[in-house]
Amino acid sequence: MSSAPAIARLVLLFTLTLSALSLNAQPELRIDESKLARLDQVLQDYVDQQQLAGAVALVLQNGEIVYERAVGWSDREAGKEMRTDSMFRIASQTKALTSVVILTLMEEGRLNLSDPVSRFIPEYKSTTVAEMSDAGMKIVPAKREITLRDLLTHTAGISYGTQAHIAELYRQQGLGPAAGAGWYTADKDEAVCTTMARLASLPFLEQPGEAWVYGYNTDVLGCVAERASGLPLDELISTRITEPLEMNDTHFFVPAEKIARVVAVYSSDAEGKAVRAAEGSRGQGHYIEGPRRNLAGGAGLISTAKDYSRFMEMIRGGGELNGVRVLSPRSVALMTTNQVGTLHSDNGRGFGLGFETTDLYGANGMDAVGSYGWGGAYGSLYRVDPSSGLSILLMINQLPNSNDIRTKYPSMVYQALQ
Repeated sequence: MSSAPAIARLVLLFTLTLSALSLNAQPELRIDESKLARLDQVLQDYVDQQQLAGAVALVLQNGEIVYERAVGWSDREAGKEMRTDSMFRIASQTKALTSVVILTLMEEGRLNLSDPVSRFIPEYKSTTVAEMSDAGMKIVPAKREITLRDLLTHTAGISYGTQAHIAELYRQQGLGPAAGAGWYTADKDEAVCTTMARLASLPFLEQPGEAWVYGYNTDVLGCVAERASGLPLDELISTRITEPLEMNDTHFFVPAEKIARVVAVYSSDAEGKAVRAAEGSRGQGHYIEGPRRNLAGGAGLISTAKDYSRFMEMIRGGGELNGVRVLSPRSVALMTTNQVGTLHSDNGRGFGLGFETTDLYGANGMDAVGSYGWGGAYGSLYRVDPSSGLSILLMINQLPNSNDIRTKYPSMVYQALQ
């Protein structure tokens, strides 16, 4: 019996399926650069109104730069204009690189995400939690050990120690209020593992796994990475990420020949005007002069917009950029998928292994579902939106920053998608 009718039916089914897919397919959204150009005046207005000293904005689509602008001043008092290669303190944008290092060590079999932190830092074998009740604070033992997964997802219960009921305990150990806004350790003349071992003696904010608490988690991971590899964190980040990706301007402490490119830090006064920040941990910092010893995996790097965009593009590319593979696609998927349910928020924003995720459209501005990103304490932000091929980056150094640029900038980028 001939099989021709069966083959014909299969061909017809295949043709109908292709037609249905074609009808239902969404056209690729492209950037209308004339609409994106609206950003020019918006950014300049913030500078002219003295709400910002300066900024660098960068947008890529499918790896191509579609918008790049430097506005305002790198150092207003010195009359230095902002340039696209100006170097910014990126604070918590450092967390993503340290998290990637941890995942590379997992891929090499040097650690497991389920490992207790005490495997690498024995002081974390028995930690405590400061519980609050009507009777006041009571320090109790943790119900279980903290794991590397807890640290990557910020569910270890570890804060920056600035909460009123624990702040003085942290201050006495050179952390919390004694460390700028909590996260700053660049002025410490000691290795990061010394600092993180001391942290283990302090009570944490919540029980492991029970809440999303932002804090020293990734700094602890920096020490774990050093202990698991036998190498300092700066060498790990340079050999595994920045050198292969040609991120040549990303450093923990600025080389002498690049000092002139570092952006001054500003803050917002009572009227929302940008004013030059003071010296020290809450201002200009110790990234140029200082001990240059404490490699803060949670907040220590300085970088440029183009450098950081290469890191973002590597993640968007499933762990690879221009033929250079840093992570496997499965590891990237793990990092960019919500791992904490509703602990981070109950309105559609999740948290993966180092990135905030958008799980519901509208939960994070106009970010598409599947987008991810974060930002830094000095005001910078980044978003990766795989559905439209976008990498969105805004670099500023203003702490605190009281204007709404962090909300407006991504919206101004998304309105240009057509």
